[in-house]
This record gives sequence, C-alpha cells and structure tokens, in this order.
Amino acid sequence: MLLPSLDEIKRAADLIAPHVPPTPQYCWPLLGERCQTEVWVKHENTTPIGSFKIRGGLTYMADLDAEHVICATRGNHGQSVAYAAAQNGINATVVAPRGNSTAKNAAMRAFGANLIEYGRDFNEAYEHTRELCANGTFHLVPSFDRKLIVGVATMGLELFNAVPNLDIVYVPVGLGSEICAVIAAREALGLHTEIVGVVADNAPAYALSFEQGKVVETDVPNTLADGVAVRLPDSEALHIMRRHVARFVRVPEANIAEAMRIYFTDTHHVIEGAGAITLAALLQEQSKAAGQRVGIIASGGNVNLDLYCRILSGSYQSG
Repeated sequence: MLLPSLDEIKRAADLIAPHVPPTPQYCWPLLGERCQTEVWVKHENTTPIGSFKIRGGLTYMADLDAEHVICATRGNHGQSVAYAAAQNGINATVVAPRGNSTAKNAAMRAFGANLIEYGRDFNEAYEHTRELCANGTFHLVPSFDRKLIVGVATMGLELFNAVPNLDIVYVPVGLGSEICAVIAAREALGLHTEIVGVVADNAPAYALSFEQGKVVETDVPNTLADGVAVRLPDSEALHIMRRHVARFVRVPEANIAEAMRIYFTDTHHVIEGAGAITLAALLQEQSKAAGQRVGIIASGGNVNLDLYCRILSGSYQSG
C-alpha cells in the first residue's frame, strides 16, 4: 500500500473539518510528574463519537456510491460508519460480537445503525458481515483500508503540527488503521519521531506478528481494551508496521485499569481501555522515555458506566 501524501491528508482535513474540529493535545502537568517526562495527550475522546474512528468513516463515505453499508465492529468503527452514513444519506448496518459494550451498542443505534449481535469476537462478526454481503445488498466497509488511513492521518497531522519535535509517539493497535495513519502523517512531514505500537497483553496478535515477521493468529482475546481485541492481524497493515514501527509494548490488564484511573485523576478525562493502553505503555517504559518529548494517543472515551465505576473504585478484577 502506498501511504497517503501530505496533499491527500490536507484534503481529508478540509473534508472532515465541518464535522470534527481539530482535537486538543494537552501537556498535563500531573501526568508529566508521574511519568517523569514531557507528555502530550492527543484527545481523540473529544470527537462527536468519542473516538478517532470518525475521521476515517467520513473520508471513506464522502464519495461512496451505495445505498446500504455494513461493517463489523467492537463499537467505535461502527459508530464512525453509522455517523458518516447518516451524513451522506446512506443506511448502515453494524455487526458486533455478542457481549459487546452496551454503551457502544447504544451509541451505534443512536447514530442510526441497525445493530446485529453475532459471534464470540470481532473476527467472527466480520466473517458474518461477509456472508451477509453475498447477495449484493450491502457495501462492506472494512476496518482497515487506505481511505480510512487518509482520514485518520489528519489526527497525526494535527499532533505533529501542534507539538514539534516529538521524540516518541505511543499508538494503540487494533486492526491497524490508527498506527498506519500516524506513520503516514510522520512520513508525509519528513519527521523522525519514533512510533511505538501498543497492544493489550491479552490480545497480543500484532506484537507476536511483528516479532515473528508473519501473521500470527491468537485465541479469542479477553481484554478490558476491547477496541484492540484482535486475534487475526491484517497482512498489509503488518507490512507497514514492520517497515515503520520501532517496537511493540504489551500491557497487562491491571496496568490498563490503572491507566484509566490515572487519566481521571490527572486530567479528569474518561478514557476507555483501548485509549488508556498508551499511557500504560509509557509508564512501563518510563526509564526509556525519560527526558524526551512524548505523545500518547487517547484514542477514545467510550466505556460502560458500571465497568468504569468498578475501575475507579479499584474493585475491577480482570478475567
């Protein structure tokens, strides 16, 4: 895949601007004290769907000739598809695995999507969407696609322009659109910022694949960071990561929960598990990042209330 050019990313930014103002990046002093370095948080939890995914959905749907789209999702991609489809007069169906976040399911319905619950995890939900597309009724919106990367790269462009000379950026890795988009923005600007991928220890497929140089499938993930709960990596995404990512960090469940609590105490922002793993990774690599200018992506803020209350109270126990 050819990474998007700077002109492409700028055109996507113009397209997205009426729906999504540039999100803030803040250097929170309490986080800096805790991490013993200069930390900039890119707050993608502040978009209209509470996730960076909206950028890709708007770009993908802008010139799409379809009456009905469908996608598989753990929630944020589905919200993006539902939101962008509604803006473009297109019907949307989303397929989420059984037991998915009730908050994310409710949000997808509120944005106008028809929700189907199917399968044990994202990959089984995705296979079901392929089956539903067999009769030609739906246009399948993938979770990894160049058009999505072009849109999400606007996030990277905002961050790199707002905070010059970042030494490291920690990026969550689900199926790969977010980290590939940050790579695209860095390359388009000709920067040398080190990009570090972050996964949950309970969903290590991309970290294992990165280390072994081939796609490695794992068991069905069970992680608090549901947005990165992928067991089968995308080969094209992995190829980009192998060329441009410095390393991967795997984060235990207890550390993810602790990072969510820290976000609330130090910034008063609600950050979901998949968004908090980058802070958890930075805390794990504190000595390595000391004295550097670090960016961390808070990729979303969509978390169930009951789960969040247990995390804040310290009563959450990982399965």
